Amino acid sequence: MHMHFDAAAILSEAENEAQFEDDDAAIRANMEALCAALNEGPRFADSAADQIAQGLIARQVDRIAGLKWSADFPEIADEKVEAPVFLTGLPRSGTTYFQYLFDNDRRFRLIRTWEAVMPLPPPCHDPASVEQRKAIEREYNEQLRFKVENFDALHLIDEDGPQECHVFMEQACAAAGFHNLYDVPGFFDYLATGCDLQAAYRVHRRQLQLLQWQCPETRWALKYPNHTLAMDAILAVYPDARFVMTHRDPVQVVASIAKMSYSLRAARYAEPVDPYHVGRQMLAFIRTHIDRLMAFCSGPHGDRVTHVDYYRLADDPAAMLGDIHRGIGIDTPGDVRAQIAVWREANPKGARGKNEYGLAQFGIDEAEARALFADYAQHFDIPTEAEAVQG
Repeated sequence: MHMHFDAAAILSEAENEAQFEDDDAAIRANMEALCAALNEGPRFADSAADQIAQGLIARQVDRIAGLKWSADFPEIADEKVEAPVFLTGLPRSGTTYFQYLFDNDRRFRLIRTWEAVMPLPPPCHDPASVEQRKAIEREYNEQLRFKVENFDALHLIDEDGPQECHVFMEQACAAAGFHNLYDVPGFFDYLATGCDLQAAYRVHRRQLQLLQWQCPETRWALKYPNHTLAMDAILAVYPDARFVMTHRDPVQVVASIAKMSYSLRAARYAEPVDPYHVGRQMLAFIRTHIDRLMAFCSGPHGDRVTHVDYYRLADDPAAMLGDIHRGIGIDTPGDVRAQIAVWREANPKGARGKNEYGLAQFGIDEAEARALFADYAQHFDIPTEAEAVQG
């Protein structure tokens, strides 16, 4: 039997667990759109369907419990999130690698993996709980390595390592990454055209306020490729935000995101996943990201974006630091440059395994893909992956 996802029931259960009432109509609309798309899609394996439902409830418990903390401690709402730097770019364009470079810069704070999935109680309010939360996340990742083929090569993750904003966008039920996990094109279309993204980023900001409450003052660096879909909404919520955007051959990007999406979905659905179907969806997925980022970069706030060549970054990140830092209005201290050089030497490309992927296995014609993405590649002068490697 095809499990039915019920938005009202999920939110009601989350309210009961969090012991707080929620009246956010925008988040309710997002949950209804997601549940409708999940119900319309292929049948999940029974165990996966239950895990998905529990995951949706857990993220809503985190969000609603955050509302409760903010009601109990009104000063949390006064926390200033000053000049955050959003690390973004097309999915699979090197943003995770880039994130680790910022994590080696003492001037920035990044979301930790354990605090993304277990954000409460606020860590500086209850520091004694932090080690326990790290241990829980470490055990979870060890179990996941047995379930997902080539797990470490697909995505860098450590329990105390830097994490992207996906989980906080899950709280807002506005994560584009849902379409990589699940076959939900209707939800992705809603996210791109009908979703109140400002409301979603207000949830995002409240989570940062909770995390930084009672902590030493810091500046956030916030990585998520899908931020490219929402840069105008981000500026509405964070008026002093800056963006750093990586650029990589979009044909390589689409092959990589198709491989990742296929691997993630294959573990969840009852019937075999059609790789050609995933390929077609990911062509549209990447094209939507390109449309949105190009519109922003060509608009009145395009000067907020610092652009980064993925291939130069991968070859010599320490050498690129000056350009990146100038772009966001800061200097490059010698100790920061040295620390990043040490990290680069300890983490050469491919250290966690090689992620093999190609276009043909997803039914993608290279010439067709190059034509689809030609405007983006030409505008940002992006070489093909082969040219970059040979060059």
